[in-house]
Amino acid sequence: MKRFLIIFTVLFFTLKVDATVLQAGVAIEQVPQALYGNWRVNAKLDTTNSYATFKPQSVDFWNLIREGDVVTLENPYSGANSSISIETIEGNLIVFSKKANYGQNKILTDTVTIRLTGDKFSGINVLKLESFSLIDNRLMKTETATYHITGEKISGQSVLENILSAP
Repeated sequence: MKRFLIIFTVLFFTLKVDATVLQAGVAIEQVPQALYGNWRVNAKLDTTNSYATFKPQSVDFWNLIREGDVVTLENPYSGANSSISIETIEGNLIVFSKKANYGQNKILTDTVTIRLTGDKFSGINVLKLESFSLIDNRLMKTETATYHITGEKISGQSVLENILSAP
């Protein structure tokens, strides 16, 4: 019985700690206003396990919008539109991700780590494309790529506007 209580206590506190960690997150107010707006984003492939799947380089357009407690990334060129999850904010270092269906049996996870510097950013974008069986939904293949990305703000509130308008 004593052994059972010890195991139960350890499991209870372990689960309680894990639940607290899962509930912790970044408050939407912590996201720098400089992140929102329209960005021209250049991406250059660093590493991949599938050169046939991922482009060696690209130029994209990101529109980052906040509506209430939701941050959305839109790409008018590709038609993509997805809510993003802000994972980390440490000063001007921001990590966010999105996960979406990609075709009938694929899921694309996109994790972006950027460092904002004025109206520019640089960082990495890690892509993971998982393909699942149409018969039993088991994972068949995982393709990955890491891109070095740079962004330049096209429109939206500037970091300098915040500084100049401060009392």
